[in-house]
Amino acid sequence: MLRHDTCRVMVTMPGSPNLSDLSIAARVERLPLGRFHRRFIALVSLGNFFDLYDIFIVAYIGATLQQSGFLSLKQFSILVAAGFLGMFFGTVVFGMGSDRMGRRSAFILLLLIYSVFTFAGAFSPSARWLIALRFCAGVGIGAEIVVIDTYVTEVVPSHARGRYVAITQVAGFSAVPVAAIFSRLLVPTQFLMSGWRWVMVIGASGALLTWWFRRRLPESPRWLESRGRLSEAEAVMNALEKESFSAGRESDELRVTSGEQENTERTNEGNQERSSFAELWRRPYLSRTVMLVLFQALQTIGFYGFANWAPTFLLKRGVSLLHSLEYTLLIAMVSPLGPLLAVWTSDRFERKWTIVILAVLVAGFGLGFGNSIAPAAVVAFGALLTLANHWFSAAFHAYQSELFPTRLRATGVGFTYSWSRLSAAFTSLLIGAVLVYGVPAVFALLAAAMILVAVVVGFLGPRTNGVVLEELSQ
Repeated sequence: MLRHDTCRVMVTMPGSPNLSDLSIAARVERLPLGRFHRRFIALVSLGNFFDLYDIFIVAYIGATLQQSGFLSLKQFSILVAAGFLGMFFGTVVFGMGSDRMGRRSAFILLLLIYSVFTFAGAFSPSARWLIALRFCAGVGIGAEIVVIDTYVTEVVPSHARGRYVAITQVAGFSAVPVAAIFSRLLVPTQFLMSGWRWVMVIGASGALLTWWFRRRLPESPRWLESRGRLSEAEAVMNALEKESFSAGRESDELRVTSGEQENTERTNEGNQERSSFAELWRRPYLSRTVMLVLFQALQTIGFYGFANWAPTFLLKRGVSLLHSLEYTLLIAMVSPLGPLLAVWTSDRFERKWTIVILAVLVAGFGLGFGNSIAPAAVVAFGALLTLANHWFSAAFHAYQSELFPTRLRATGVGFTYSWSRLSAAFTSLLIGAVLVYGVPAVFALLAAAMILVAVVVGFLGPRTNGVVLEELSQ
């Protein structure tokens, strides 16, 4: 494997008269959290909002589609499976591909893909068209999540990356109550077209607006360096430092000796770190790859088994469509609270053990929901399950992006995360089959999967909190 020496430039540190030889990674680490990071995370979070809006609307409009006769229970299972199968292909092709094409480019392309196909899906004339277009939209949705995690992890300093990934999750899961509210308000309507179609149009339109805003995002300087594009990495870092440090110190802090920069670029420009898929199966990444594959295949059963099927579970319990939407709306209101807890805990408590504990809680709350009949109990257990699920999601999204080096990060995260999409596709069909034995049987299956998640991470997962990415990859 060919690796280049890390790009180094002469930069005057704040408060010090001496020049220090800093790598791109060190310069990212020393950036104070400020205006750039706030703008960056706001734009990324907008994308995550519409990503999760698009994923969760299927649960809310699914009950309507079944009751209206547009879809049968079997076709609804196929619709959910098609979306996740599209996410699987998108994650493999574009998620892993962002190690070649760049974080920012993949970001914008994927947003455009799922916006267009979600909009087209709103005008589907039949179940077959809706299923096919859902597959196409899934290609963009699945890969976008991988790129977001990778992008934030590389741009934010190590002491705050868990918190910032969690912030993107707060914004993302804020879409869940929004989707629930729009579904409750629009699904019963017939203004120009069926209400469920308007729910899809809203999501697609918002994502297109986000795409326009994202033109202001920089490329990941760590990624540029790993591809041997050192002058571009230098230019991005100079811009970030100018924005992050006060104007009064700017000239001292950003002074680069031209001879040193030119010498560095002559030596390193065009020389890039080589990586291959096979590297995932060698030490030190082998155990991490195996752990994440097992983790992703199992966690999706518990997470999306509830998220995509909750209204349908209630319909099968004899709850009316409107009451089902009202219950799930109440449950959805707590969705952003889970990631908010992750913002507070992610960099304070070891992420590995947070994931283990939350997986066990998801299993317990799921069994409570699956065996509840009284409305108050259904809403209470559903809210607790949602809270734990979304806290869990924020924790593992930060965790998975820390385990591979920059040259291999999107490939490692994309490959292992793709197993969750494939698992979710088959889980949708499995849940449809198990549901004939009753809702408690389904939640027994989901609980077993989450207990196995806790075991896998507890035994195979490394600790990561506060460690610089370049140290974790050694």
